Amino acid sequence: MLSQNHLHVSLLYIVLLTGTKYGCGGGGCGACTVMVSKYDQLNNRVLHYTVNACLQPICTLHGAAVVTVEGIGSTKTKLHPVQERIAKAHGSQCGFCTPGMVMSMYTLLRNKPHPTMEDIREALGGNLCRCTGYRPIIDGFKTFCDVSNGCCQNGESGGKCCIENGTKQHNDSDISEELFHMDNVLPLDPSQDLIFPPELMIMGKKRACGSLCFQGDRLKLISPVDLTNLLELKTEYPEAPVVVGNTTIGINLLLLKGVHHPLTIYAGRVSDLHTVTWGKDGVSMGAVCTLSSLKEEMERAVREMEAERTRGYQALLQTLRCLAGKQIRNMATIGGNILSANPKYDLNSVLAALDCTLQVMSKENGTRAITLNEELFTGFGKTVLRPDEVLLSIDIPYSKPWEFVSAFRQAQRREFAFSIVNAGMKVLFREGTNIVESLNIYYGGVGPTLVKVGRTCQKLVGRSWGEELLADACRLLEEEVELSDSAHGGKVEYRKTLTTSFFFKFYMQVLQELRERVHIQDSTSVLSSLSKTKCPRDITLSRFLVSNAQSSQDPVGHPMMHQAAFHQATGEAQYYDDIPAVQGELFVYMVTSTRAHAKIINIDPSEALGMTGVVTFLSAGDVPGQNRRMLFNNPEELFAEEEVSCVGQIIGAVVAESREQARRAAQMVKVTYQDLLPVFFTIEEAIQHQSFFDPKRKLERGDMDKAFETVDQILEDEIYLGGQEHFYMETQGLIAVPKGENGELELFVASQHSAYTQEVVGITLGIDSNKITCHVRRLGGAFGGKVMKIASLSAITATAAVKTGRPVRCVLERGDDMLITSGRHPFLGKYKVGYNNDGTIMAADITYYSNGGCTLNESLAIMEKALLHMDNGYKIPNLRGRGLVCKTYLPSYTAFRGFGGPQGLMVMESVLHEVAVKCGLPPQKVREINMYREEECYTHYKQLFSPRDMLRCWDECLDKAGYHDRLQAIQQFNTSNRWKKRGISAVPMKFGVGFSKGFFNQGAALVNIYKDGSVLVAHGGTEMGQGINTKALQIASHILKVPMSSIHIKETCTGNVPNAAPSAASFGTDAVGMAVKVFQRSLASDLFVLSRQLPWTMTIGAYCQKVSLSATGFFMGPHTDMDWENSEGPAYYYFTFGACCSEVEIDCLTGDHKNLRTDIVMDVGRSLNPAIDIGQIEGGFVQGIGLYTIEELQFSLEGVLMTRGPSQYKIPALCDVPPQFNGIGEPPVFLASTIFFAIKEAVAAARRERGLGDSFPLSSPATAERIRMACEDQFTEMAPSPEKGTFKPWSINI
Repeated sequence: MLSQNHLHVSLLYIVLLTGTKYGCGGGGCGACTVMVSKYDQLNNRVLHYTVNACLQPICTLHGAAVVTVEGIGSTKTKLHPVQERIAKAHGSQCGFCTPGMVMSMYTLLRNKPHPTMEDIREALGGNLCRCTGYRPIIDGFKTFCDVSNGCCQNGESGGKCCIENGTKQHNDSDISEELFHMDNVLPLDPSQDLIFPPELMIMGKKRACGSLCFQGDRLKLISPVDLTNLLELKTEYPEAPVVVGNTTIGINLLLLKGVHHPLTIYAGRVSDLHTVTWGKDGVSMGAVCTLSSLKEEMERAVREMEAERTRGYQALLQTLRCLAGKQIRNMATIGGNILSANPKYDLNSVLAALDCTLQVMSKENGTRAITLNEELFTGFGKTVLRPDEVLLSIDIPYSKPWEFVSAFRQAQRREFAFSIVNAGMKVLFREGTNIVESLNIYYGGVGPTLVKVGRTCQKLVGRSWGEELLADACRLLEEEVELSDSAHGGKVEYRKTLTTSFFFKFYMQVLQELRERVHIQDSTSVLSSLSKTKCPRDITLSRFLVSNAQSSQDPVGHPMMHQAAFHQATGEAQYYDDIPAVQGELFVYMVTSTRAHAKIINIDPSEALGMTGVVTFLSAGDVPGQNRRMLFNNPEELFAEEEVSCVGQIIGAVVAESREQARRAAQMVKVTYQDLLPVFFTIEEAIQHQSFFDPKRKLERGDMDKAFETVDQILEDEIYLGGQEHFYMETQGLIAVPKGENGELELFVASQHSAYTQEVVGITLGIDSNKITCHVRRLGGAFGGKVMKIASLSAITATAAVKTGRPVRCVLERGDDMLITSGRHPFLGKYKVGYNNDGTIMAADITYYSNGGCTLNESLAIMEKALLHMDNGYKIPNLRGRGLVCKTYLPSYTAFRGFGGPQGLMVMESVLHEVAVKCGLPPQKVREINMYREEECYTHYKQLFSPRDMLRCWDECLDKAGYHDRLQAIQQFNTSNRWKKRGISAVPMKFGVGFSKGFFNQGAALVNIYKDGSVLVAHGGTEMGQGINTKALQIASHILKVPMSSIHIKETCTGNVPNAAPSAASFGTDAVGMAVKVFQRSLASDLFVLSRQLPWTMTIGAYCQKVSLSATGFFMGPHTDMDWENSEGPAYYYFTFGACCSEVEIDCLTGDHKNLRTDIVMDVGRSLNPAIDIGQIEGGFVQGIGLYTIEELQFSLEGVLMTRGPSQYKIPALCDVPPQFNGIGEPPVFLASTIFFAIKEAVAAARRERGLGDSFPLSSPATAERIRMACEDQFTEMAPSPEKGTFKPWSINI
């Protein structure tokens, strides 16, 4: 019986395995990667391939063996080399993605024991990581590469190692030698791998058994074994969907809640649909051949056949390499991709251009051939196939002589992302000439179905391939490609521009090849966009230093492995949702508002309460205490009572026996609303409505009015910064367990601030905090997002537990997590700047507006941090900053790594950049002119500091980056290339560490020493990947002079360390580390006297002499506070400094960009653990790449978040990562702004060439769309922006 249909559910909640993680439920993150092995009867071999368990129906695995991370090694038996190396290379921080990474690499090694770097990159392309920045993962896995296969990370060593080539400069092996050693690692021994079960081999070699039928409580799946049976089923059940990979149906079930297919047909066991036949005209691919097998066949053909016949196959390969991740390609089929009829799927445009043919069949009408063209698709998700027809195969022809084919796509992220627009183009010339004989041009993403520009193609036939044809083609395309200004998906001007830009690229590619065959007079300058750019993998790393006087046994300062890395790599590390179900456990699912601003008229849960398994429904009236959460006297309702103020606000909660029952029932709760006005969502609208939270903040120094009277020039401008989703790999949730005695309650919760969660739950239940115990073992990422909202979720779940008297589990699905919890604040910075002609800024008046959402939450503190960082490293004598938090009808924005710093700093850097442009000076020079220089300086709020280390970092960064030489090289490159441009940018950084509210700057620890000499440490910090437990172990070992192996860190627990401050603001290690250090003063001096006389194993002597072996350490941090009335105060514990230099290359025709190189120099004092600190730098920087260039939140006109999962919201993947960095966690987010400003420099170079001004608006993130439209040219002019108010946009820019 099937009560659930997902493999990961079966394994995790029935077999109780914890390694395979739920990250998104849609195959978009790779956290649930497992290996499936099947016997391939057609080729008499065993196939090993990765799949996303969240999309793999368990009933389709008949005859297959499934290997999870637990199956390849464990700390209890023996680690697999893959597990060992990712751990030792420091490739596991929060650890939630690690099992998926391990399984992707393990499967690659099962198929190819000696992989190349390109193999590794492809294998990991479908795995996301939000913590590490990917480098240490690659660092560990590349040790499996043979030197002969190119050990270098850039994969461009020409078959030799960089050492052999003599080109070793800043290769990442330099770092590896210092950060980790692979001297004694386990060798890879394929003979020790799990064998394919013999019984499955025997079963596979025999003729398959008959059809299988799986019956569940709500669904039925039939798995036929032959084509005849399949056709009969489609005749009997014509509306039943046919699935194989489940990558479309499965995702649709996730996104379109309420869609239900009572009967599904699985066609994966029908051997006739798997066949691959090569013939004289091309290849026939069976409809259920996977995209991976299609890619392998195309690669083999390109490798073995003459190039002229495989031009079409080369274009297909170009598309397949960027299409989805490896896991999805292993699951998705070519037939499913075609018949899904989704214009975002790239294959259809290429296959249609190649004139492919589909062979379809039904029981009643037999076989027929259908040409794959625009007529195949009748609408989005619809084709001309009759309901009883089945797709048998796809015929893909060889290319003809004088035929040229290209494929194009542009996506939000270069790989592992749906395309915004894709295209397939094929032209056939009259032999020996440049006269067009036939032309196919197909586009996906410019309509609800595949689009053929037939009129354009027809009018170009018979023409010479030259500039006149190009001009006419662009004009015809502009006329023929029709996109409404309100078209689904938005980005209308960009999509129109891409259609002509893609054709221009095609024209140039073909022109280049024609030139080698026939004499053509044409300009050579247009060909520049075709040059292949090598993306260098230069790595600049500041060395970490350990004093020679320090003992080698002292762990402080050494690159120690994360203390839980092995457990994380084996899947044994336990997160809250890995805890086995408690007897009688229930599940709670939130009911959220569907309106942005409305009065609640009625809540009717009756239909939900009548459903099977539903236990109760909760709303505001069920809260025994107070229905609110407080933060600094700002209340926020747990359940909306009378009015909702955003889509996603929690109104109620359904409690049921299972997750699925609770989820289904929540959809049945009927809420009646009365819409209210006003409703607005953007900062601009809030300014118009004067909708701001109080208080407003201001900082000021100098005499602004007088300064503006004396300066040479005045500039007024603004910059907008979009928000960002946390996208921690582990979604929010908890387990609430009532103890049944004295009202006690235990919470196993994913919280960065367990003490606050404890407090909120107590207020909600009306009980004292001493009866509530919060346990936090570890978090699967947090980044500031698991402080506030998790307290509300905990209070609601605890209410359910108290009401039912049973344990209750809450696990937010990815889409609900993104909808309910929100993320980083969007900001608008408006500034007026007075400066002299030499670039000296004398006055800056900046107003910051943030979108706070519907409640204040932490927005005021975030705005304060932005204001406190507005000067960055620049001494501007007259500086004023005003901060206004806008109240809108969106979910309340909250803390995110950097906490307002990245926004505040970014606005100031925009000021410096624009002043440089206006002065005609290099931005680097203007930055240097305005930097703090004196030994003793004061910030704009009168805090004393020395900029010495910042200046040192700046000079060293420019020197190591070779900034000035590279600037000249970039100028030369830009002169030689018309359609590709490069830019370089460098910025300094001054970043305050600690909380400006001084009472948060405290830390506590409990240390117990046992009679056997072992030590137990408990502290108030939360381990979420930043290595706080590892560093606490190092400090304790250093203080107590005992090996780290004798010390154990206990989970974070409010019963051990009360009233702990949040783990945030890059202050967790400072507070906890100092608390562990301070505890020695609390221990009786007798213990230390004894410890010098006796070994630690003799501590029983201390016990017998009545010496306390337990002590607390409390660190009362520095006094920090701000007097906002007088604009002064010591706001921070200390400052950390750094500098960063980045170089990028943009494609002016598509807006795509490559991060070519990044150099960072950070001053972080004496690092406790360089490996962890470098990992934090890299992770923070890559998160910043997402903030400033990729990650884009989209809302509907009704205020509904539409980017609610990895399919729509793209965080940086492996393909986006520049090389190597060094430092601590929060500050490096801002340093990624160098990518943004380098992009702006590259765009400016393109604009100068076209006679346009250097000053132009560019909002953050600098997406491909914004880059392309800023590079104004003849193609963007063909897609003018419509006037506001003349159309209804598809989405809102928040």
